[in-house]
Amino acid sequence: MAANARPRMPTLAAHHREPPLNRPDPDDVELELFIRGLQLRHGYDFSQYARASLKRRVQALAIATGSRTIGELTSRVVRDDVLLPTVVSAMSVPVSEMFRDPPVFRALRAEVLPILASYPHINIWQAGCARGEEVYTLAILLEEAGLYDRCQIFATDFNDAALAQAQEGIFPVTEARQYAENYLAAGGAHTLNHYCHAKYDHIKFDSALRRNVTFANHNLVADGVFCEAHLILCRNVLIYFTNPLQDRVLGLFRNTLVRGGFLCLGSKESIDYSENAREFVALNRRARIYRLGAPAA
Repeated sequence: MAANARPRMPTLAAHHREPPLNRPDPDDVELELFIRGLQLRHGYDFSQYARASLKRRVQALAIATGSRTIGELTSRVVRDDVLLPTVVSAMSVPVSEMFRDPPVFRALRAEVLPILASYPHINIWQAGCARGEEVYTLAILLEEAGLYDRCQIFATDFNDAALAQAQEGIFPVTEARQYAENYLAAGGAHTLNHYCHAKYDHIKFDSALRRNVTFANHNLVADGVFCEAHLILCRNVLIYFTNPLQDRVLGLFRNTLVRGGFLCLGSKESIDYSENAREFVALNRRARIYRLGAPAA
């Protein structure tokens, strides 16, 4: 090099690298870390939940707990066991109502209960029972069909707080009008007041409706067969799962049902795209009621 020559400076391109295309959103990265941290630290696996709805719930939880970001929430969840019940409650979707979608319960009255009446004892699994609205709906339905005394209802959820509320059978009086309208639209034989009474700002259902109900913690994501059932109701739960998890849960229901048993799903749910679909026959496609194969001869 000549004595008076200046050294060549590296160009900007030598130090600058273009960011990779399609980089994930920071919130999406933090959501995955939250899911992983919750599983590793506490054993709750939400990895197969649909991301859009799960992200909304986690973001709302971060705000409710005073966390600035999902990442900050993750750190608190990993280190603070006291926060866990709040997290579990936020991750579940305890939203329902009495006799929700009345035509479904009219179909159960007309097409399913007369067949179940042929059994000396009837097991019913209410999977994902949330706060218990459908548990009391089922009890009333069976009472009016004259079947309740030979039925056992297993009401399960992974949210202990929701289960505790379900066991109390107490709901806001502001919901009573809708419940009463749904009950009549579903073919109710009386009025809903026949089964509950109002006190202050709540309605409380008669304890007799719980006489054949067993409440228990069960996680559809991780746990196995819960009982041998003649009817399973799991409504508006599968929509929050990814397709592989939906298929796993439908396989669990298949293995739980007796031959000729019934499965009732939510209005936006279907088994049509599941590997388990071939095991079921659509009894009432509009009401999302399916039957496992043909009944035994």
